[in-house]
Amino acid sequence: MADKKIPAFAYLRTSSATNSGPDKDSDKRQLAAIEGYAAANGYEVIGTYYDAAVSGTDPIDQRPGMMSLLDAVLSNGTRTILVESPDRFARDVLVQELGYKMLKDEGIDLIPTTSPDYFGSDTPTAEMVRTILGAVAAFDRRTTVDKLRHARDRKSTAIGHRVEGRKAVPEATIAEAKRLYRASPKTGKRRSLRTIAKELAELGHVATAVRNTTPTAYARC
Repeated sequence: MADKKIPAFAYLRTSSATNSGPDKDSDKRQLAAIEGYAAANGYEVIGTYYDAAVSGTDPIDQRPGMMSLLDAVLSNGTRTILVESPDRFARDVLVQELGYKMLKDEGIDLIPTTSPDYFGSDTPTAEMVRTILGAVAAFDRRTTVDKLRHARDRKSTAIGHRVEGRKAVPEATIAEAKRLYRASPKTGKRRSLRTIAKELAELGHVATAVRNTTPTAYARC
């Protein structure tokens, strides 16, 4: 009995609508390379998606063929995409890394047939891009925090008293809530959330609402 092959989709991209010049017959070459790699490595190409006249610097979420491919990948359980080479996926390094991260976050493997380990290797360029992406993410988080703080400042001024964000739940309260949520060793049953909240309040684990200063029991576990 032959070994079961791993299903995969092929992705092709050419930058010329007429498939002339440097990209002449490129789609055929790309598909041949992908099918050759698949046959030699236990994959079966079950579908091909093609972005014609699409620049290698265009983000992957702006490509019709790639978006159709992602719909297919996410709907049928296939988790492998084969491309001829990294630059056929994207020429711009930042677009490559962003696109690769997007696919990885969805549990999708992207394999360039000319360099199968390309996206898994920690090259200096990849590390630099990942550092930049991390810095951008941190900047976005900080910007969001600042925007929320300024919004609370404006709201506080407008209503005449201080508006604060949600307070963190004390560790002692979390530990007590987890204890109360555990199943009884005798009956195997758990307390209801209403019961847990009531017992937390009786133990003094309460939060004070900002608007009306009414004590409210924590019920987090």
